[in-house]
Amino acid sequence: MTAPLLDWPIAALQAALAPLLPGVRVQAVAETDSTNTELMRRARAGDPTPTLLVAEVQSAGRGRLGRGWHGGAPGAALSFSLGLPLAPRDWSGLSLAMGLAVAESLHPDIALKWPNDLWCQDRKLAGILVETTGAATPHAPRQVVIGVGLNVQPQADAGFSIPPAWLQALLPDIDAPAALLRIAPPLVQTVRAFESAGFAPLAERFNARDALGHRAVRLSDGTAGMACGVAPDGALQLRTATGLHAVRSAEVSVRLQPDQPPIEVVP
Repeated sequence: MTAPLLDWPIAALQAALAPLLPGVRVQAVAETDSTNTELMRRARAGDPTPTLLVAEVQSAGRGRLGRGWHGGAPGAALSFSLGLPLAPRDWSGLSLAMGLAVAESLHPDIALKWPNDLWCQDRKLAGILVETTGAATPHAPRQVVIGVGLNVQPQADAGFSIPPAWLQALLPDIDAPAALLRIAPPLVQTVRAFESAGFAPLAERFNARDALGHRAVRLSDGTAGMACGVAPDGALQLRTATGLHAVRSAEVSVRLQPDQPPIEVVP
């Protein structure tokens, strides 16, 4: 890893996060393979130090379901991960809680697409990747790594069927370092709240920003229906011809079906 090119607010981040996460380490680098991969390596090597790691370029950035993620030139995107020990009673809904924290810290027009994307006008703005690994010592909490990839500037055409959204369309004066300073403290506050109370207290706020709510969708397994918000445990509620179903699998993808006729469903 090499020294960063941009002016990252390390001291301000350290001051804001330390009361919320004692002993936190804040680091910025010019390039790494993946911030999530790096923090997972550290956790598996026995380093439990809470860490916020931001990289200007990722050579092997990762998204959900093993997809690659590339943010372009330094400053074009914000790529960072937060790693810390965490011991919630129920892990369900953590990626939804993290997406909500990012959206609320930035702009009221940012919507949430179950389970881990942030959208603006039905275009992807950001993604969340949550990974966990066992603790370094017996009886210690598991280590969780929460990765965020956010488009700050317009992205070059990379064969997207729908061009991605970017943050400066909503906040013209913001840059990647300023975005990180806005996002990181609420993210840590939310993960701490999640640890003690789970996702249920956040479900109503998530549903207020739900990009799929009351719209026709199709799952990657072929199931079609109407998305009806999320349950208190973070499950997607899908109404089909056979009733209301809870979708919990992290391996399921959801796509809008804007050209589909109304779906006949039972009440």
